Amino acid sequence: MLIKNIEQRIKVNKIVSLGTVAFAVIILLASFFFAYRMIQDSRKSIYILDNGVPVLAKQTDVLLNRPVEYKAQIELFHRLFFTLAPDDAYIKENIQKSLYLIDDSGKKEYTNLKEKGFYNQIVASSSMVSIHADSIQLDMEQKKFSFFGKQMITRKSAVITRKLITEGFFDDIIRSPNNPHGVMLKNWRIIDNEEISNQTKNSY
Repeated sequence: MLIKNIEQRIKVNKIVSLGTVAFAVIILLASFFFAYRMIQDSRKSIYILDNGVPVLAKQTDVLLNRPVEYKAQIELFHRLFFTLAPDDAYIKENIQKSLYLIDDSGKKEYTNLKEKGFYNQIVASSSMVSIHADSIQLDMEQKKFSFFGKQMITRKSAVITRKLITEGFFDDIIRSPNNPHGVMLKNWRIIDNEEISNQTKNSY
């Protein structure tokens, strides 16, 4: 009788011990799982500076908003590259800012226009150059864009309007003060820059 009681106690002790170990393993695995989930959630959180104030944003929101940032970057580059005044320092400053947003294809086009005397003509004729973006089309699969707009050249005697169609590719890079959207434009080229109107100003 005594032996049976000892055997039963040993069995009960084994069951309790095994149950305790199994429970501890479950608690350990659950802790690892919840810790992993917390790390994953923290990685999805991004702090964006809004006038110097850090604002929490979810990564999913940023990814959903990415096409808007691509278009904003494309519009910003074209505005900087094609907004010119009859001032060498102003032209160089705008071009320099625009070249932070694009690969060497932007520098090549700048050199091409410079060699043709385009910038010298702007300064010599006291012209103002601006652009208007009509639309920007994105191909998210190929990461390709097409820019459709108009270029206005305002001279003392006339206002010339030219068609401006360009295309290129875009890629994600690390955000920086000179490239706040974290987008690099690539293999950019001007497709059409045909003159569509030349309006003479009235002289008084």
